[in-house]
Amino acid sequence: MPDYGHDLMFGSFVTPANSAPEQVVALAQASEAAGLDLVTFQDHPYQSAFLDTWTLLSYVAARTERIRLSGNVLNLPLRPPAVLARAAASLDLLSGGRFELGLGAGGFWDAIEAMGGRRLTPAQAVDALSEAIDIIRGVWDAGNKARFRVDGDYYRVEGAKRGPAPAHDIGIWLGAYKPRMLRLTGSKADGWLPSLAYVRSLDQLADSNATIDAAATEAGREPAAVRRLLNIGGQFGPRSDQLLSGPPAQWAEQLAVLTLEYGFTAYILMGDDPAVLEVFGKEVAPAVRELVAAERATRAGR
Repeated sequence: MPDYGHDLMFGSFVTPANSAPEQVVALAQASEAAGLDLVTFQDHPYQSAFLDTWTLLSYVAARTERIRLSGNVLNLPLRPPAVLARAAASLDLLSGGRFELGLGAGGFWDAIEAMGGRRLTPAQAVDALSEAIDIIRGVWDAGNKARFRVDGDYYRVEGAKRGPAPAHDIGIWLGAYKPRMLRLTGSKADGWLPSLAYVRSLDQLADSNATIDAAATEAGREPAAVRRLLNIGGQFGPRSDQLLSGPPAQWAEQLAVLTLEYGFTAYILMGDDPAVLEVFGKEVAPAVRELVAAERATRAGR
């Protein structure tokens, strides 16, 4: 599989528990102190045990200085895309260009419907997400003075004013596993954000990459335009033959392989232990960067 050549990013995936809000904020700050590039929060607006993710993102942006922020991933069926686009651009402006937009098509439809969302079939949810991406990008296109109109099957925009433009080109990253979502990722998204825990094998990662690449090419895009990000979990300990179960050096070796052979260039560690985040940021991340840089240099010289 190709190495898509992006710079490496490392991040954390924090549970937004409402029982300990200051601890959640402290984990984001610990992620920044550990040198991580990104802190993300899962988004389940129907889950009363969680803080609202959008409110949390805004608060954490004000309590940090450098680290980027994203939902992992935001629940589109409960967040209207035109409003979400303006909120995302606003947070990006207020944070100095530190926001990225992780999006999901939705799941847990009973809970979504209970909160006032519309129940959709899986195919409908992907089509709705496709419409939403067009609306989000249309709202961000502040230089276009034409009134914005979209007459979709799931979302309508009737002459809205565009803007504001975000501070930087916000990446739209999709949590995707099945072919229809993977094709949408290749045709319209800036990033693919699956979780390793939901992947059956490395062969599945390779097959999914191929689907994304084919869809990107068909849409007239370079496959490398789609960054490959991966939510990961594991444990530090003695060396083993398992993926991400061993000392930091073993983690670095295995993540370097995922970068060079499967195209992933961003790794987001799931967990709420600041000590683990520190090891990940200060030991694993630099080692992966060194291994990948050395191999890329070797390949370039061939």
